[in-house]
Amino acid sequence: MRRGLGYGSLAGIGSISLERGGLAMADEQADGGAAEGAEAIAAPKGKLKLVIAAVGVITILGGGVATWFLLFKGGQGGEAKQAEVHPAKPPSFMDVPEMLVNLVGAPGERVQYLKVKVVLELKEDKQIDAIKPTLPRITDIFQTYLRELRPIDLNGSAGMFRLKEELTRRVNVAVAPNAVNAVLFKEIVIQ
Repeated sequence: MRRGLGYGSLAGIGSISLERGGLAMADEQADGGAAEGAEAIAAPKGKLKLVIAAVGVITILGGGVATWFLLFKGGQGGEAKQAEVHPAKPPSFMDVPEMLVNLVGAPGERVQYLKVKVVLELKEDKQIDAIKPTLPRITDIFQTYLRELRPIDLNGSAGMFRLKEELTRRVNVAVAPNAVNAVLFKEIVIQ
């Protein structure tokens, strides 16, 4: 015989009762336990939010103070320092006579020529008077070096950079103890 589920059989299932207020009380007890667990979990999240907010406020205040210090305090000291610094003297320039040399080529190739106008960059005007007597030596060193070049040595900006560096090195050897800052090209033509 089959027995159906009735009021008596449901009461034995657990602490849940089907009386009018019994089910509601069980739900409240379950909600009460969840609420306590949520408070326990919410407490660390609340502290974390408080710490993040405090760090954010400190960062903003620190940035504001640093900006104020750099713009207002640093600006006043910077103006005083700029007044004490003497402006840099512009460099002086000395022309070297124009040179025309033939470049080394393979046998049977047509002869190519290199036309160069060079300027020497010096630190100050006094050096021009010291270097002028060595100008024939500088021209000789440049001519000797340029005649050894091949057209392929002058290809591209890398070729021009190497040429400029080599000429600067050679002229500094010729004018020692004076020094040249750089060799500058006014004109360079390969024909």
